Amino acid sequence: MDNHISEADGNGKIDLNGQLSPVAYSLKVRKGTGRSFEISVRLLAPRDWLLQRGFGSDAVLISASGARIPVYRPGGELGSGDALSVELVARDDSCTSTDDIVRKYPEFNNGSHKLDGF
Repeated sequence: MDNHISEADGNGKIDLNGQLSPVAYSLKVRKGTGRSFEISVRLLAPRDWLLQRGFGSDAVLISASGARIPVYRPGGELGSGDALSVELVARDDSCTSTDDIVRKYPEFNNGSHKLDGF
C-alpha cells in the first residue's frame, strides 16, 4: 500500500557557511507510523558551487516560509569526481496533523497541493 499523500514544490535558498544561493526544492508527504506524517525534502545543488564553499556532507535549506531545514548528501562526503548536480535531502517526521504540515510547510496550502481530507 502506498502511503503517499501529496507533493509540492518551493523556491528558497541554500545556506552553506553563510553563503546563499537560490534553489528549487520538492516536498513529499507520506503517512508515517502512528499519527505521524513523514515529509521528504529534496533539492539539487551545483557540485562546484558546493565544493568552492567548503561543503562536506550537509548544508541548510532556507524554505519559502523562512524555515531553516538541515539537508545532507546521502552517501557522505562530496568530491570533484561526483555528478555536477548533487542531491541533498532531509526527512521530517515531527508533524502529527495536516495543520502541523501546512504550518511548517505552507507550500502545501495552495492550489492542487492542498491536504484536505486527511
